[in-house]
Amino acid sequence: MSSPAKLIVAVAVASSFLLAVLAALWLVIGAGLEAPEQALLASLLERRLGALLMIVFAACVFLFLILRAAHEFLLLPLARAAEEAAALLERPTVRLSPQGSSELQELIGAVNRVAVQREAREAAIEAQIRAANAAAEADRNRFAVLMSELAQGVIVCNLDGRVLLYNRRARALFAASPGHGMAALGLGRSIYGIFDRHLIAYALEHIASRRRSHSHFVTATESGRLLRVLVAPIPEAGAAADGGAGLSGYMTMIEDMTETFDSESTRDRLLQDLTESSRGPVANLRAAAETLYDYADMDAGDRRRFLAVVRDEAEGLAGRVEAAARTYAAVLKARWPLEDMLGADLLTAACRRIADRCALQVSLDEVDAGVWIKVDGFSMLQAMSYLAARLHDEYRIRDLKLRLSRDGAMAHIDLIWSGVFMSTETVMHWELDPMNAAGEATPLTVRDVVERNAGEVWFQRDHASYRAFFRFLLPAVSAQEAGLPGAAGATVDSRPEFYDFDLFRDEETDLALDDRLLAQLAYTVFDTETTGLEPSAGDEIIQIGAVRIVNRRLLRHEAFDQLIDPQRSLPPQSVKIHGITAEMLAGQPPIARVLPIFRAFVADTVLVAHNAAFDMRFLELKEAATGIRFDRPVLDTFLLSAVLFPNQETHRLEAIAERLGVSVMGRHTAVGDAIVTAEVFLKMLPLLVERGIRTLGAARAASEKTYHARIRY
Repeated sequence: MSSPAKLIVAVAVASSFLLAVLAALWLVIGAGLEAPEQALLASLLERRLGALLMIVFAACVFLFLILRAAHEFLLLPLARAAEEAAALLERPTVRLSPQGSSELQELIGAVNRVAVQREAREAAIEAQIRAANAAAEADRNRFAVLMSELAQGVIVCNLDGRVLLYNRRARALFAASPGHGMAALGLGRSIYGIFDRHLIAYALEHIASRRRSHSHFVTATESGRLLRVLVAPIPEAGAAADGGAGLSGYMTMIEDMTETFDSESTRDRLLQDLTESSRGPVANLRAAAETLYDYADMDAGDRRRFLAVVRDEAEGLAGRVEAAARTYAAVLKARWPLEDMLGADLLTAACRRIADRCALQVSLDEVDAGVWIKVDGFSMLQAMSYLAARLHDEYRIRDLKLRLSRDGAMAHIDLIWSGVFMSTETVMHWELDPMNAAGEATPLTVRDVVERNAGEVWFQRDHASYRAFFRFLLPAVSAQEAGLPGAAGATVDSRPEFYDFDLFRDEETDLALDDRLLAQLAYTVFDTETTGLEPSAGDEIIQIGAVRIVNRRLLRHEAFDQLIDPQRSLPPQSVKIHGITAEMLAGQPPIARVLPIFRAFVADTVLVAHNAAFDMRFLELKEAATGIRFDRPVLDTFLLSAVLFPNQETHRLEAIAERLGVSVMGRHTAVGDAIVTAEVFLKMLPLLVERGIRTLGAARAASEKTYHARIRY
């Protein structure tokens, strides 16, 4: 029973007791009186009825005030202290605030002293745990590096097809369109969302029937990529990996064969075309050669005609072979491995390399620190060192400057020197000669290197400053395209975790959703930013942000973050809250394109939000227009806070976060609010268990009983 209910019951009981006392007095006084005396007493009471009622009313008010004061001074401080003590279980640094009577304050002081001792004891235990786990953490780091640097995509699943591990390469292969986060691959999701279930089943059956250690198949993605997938079983402890009984899951290794297949198809087509187009010329050459050999005494005119046939057919055949060679060389060049790197890093490495190998004074001139390039760094360093060496050896250049800038889609890297201009013919020779300088030799030329990097090289003179420079034009990429850890803001950790082997454990997945334990469920915690607070009056969503919780872990790297064009004006007062301007929304997709992708992101999870009724109302109003219905169960941290802390004055997200020791960062951005809400929800889970709320159905039922569940938008 809540504290206000207890106060109402106490007032009702006290008032009833007072009325009972008055009734008893009446009975006692009137019991021994004769009829005339009773009539006289009744007449007297009738004349004084108003005064008596006023006295009774005053007594009831006085009694109510006394009880309310006792409630606020004795009972309510106890209830608040109990709620704070419950929060202390999740946040050891919290302390109960002194309140209530002196006796209660002494008790709170004792609890705080116990909390200090507990915090010190837990700190000592945590220090011992950290020391004991140092070796395990080192192994974990090695494992993470190994998995992240593998060229093949790796996905590990349990027997139900739930993803337990994936690496960066797999994430790149199955990433959704830019800006929409992970839509298909994620921890706890089903691998059958990206591979046909029958292909996996066939591979496992093939392993079991042939007693093999692995099997493979080839499949295509929706985007047209051709993948070769190797499937290997993962045995349980003590079982052999022979495809028989005792499997705990399986691993898939995925190789993108698209470019290799395209290259081989191009080669086969070139060979076929070259073979077909060469049959006629080869036959003509053979016939002409046999005629010249068999008829050595033919006249001079006929001999010239046959020799002309040989010449023409040989030239045509040579031209076809050369064209095929150029075409295939272009294919190979397109397949040259290029990496995203910071342009400033390439110039810093070039400074060291040129200074060490060429005895040149090298310095950086103007460098745009934000320019990223897609390049083969080693071959570019070779080309820059080669040009610097020739400048030093042939023209005695001793001072060289490097400059980096960006112009549209291209980055400019300049090698600048003063005082000497060479001819265009000399520059051409330098570009086309095999690079052999500073003790290094390679058959590649500067032109080869530039073309492999999909760029160009220019030689330019600046007569006004008496300077000249070689300019390399290379493709530039954005930070998001380069895959920066910070490109997604707060949604990505410095070292993302793409595995959770605790998911190997069997769970009661056959139970109804409401009967499953809260700790076993996967959640999507989301938030929206809108043009205003009235969804029914035409306000629209302008941003959706979401993160996933799997196995009680917040997966920051599996995030959804998308701006949305509301196709209406943006009120200035809303911009002050969320900081999203009309310019930021220009060119963003409308809600009809975003909702299907977001619906796929939240599939098979329970939705969690703070004041979820507000966000869900916006989504419900779009059902008719988009046909997208969000029919997943919903939990509201606002209502759960009212369940856990019914005596607190506020249930704002910031107040709950402070109460549970959650740092608030990135407020009033959709993804920032989603992360804070997710961390608050994770802190609430053990508190709900302590109150006996263990299942999803129990949490939903408790939320619906709160007063705040009546709020509608």
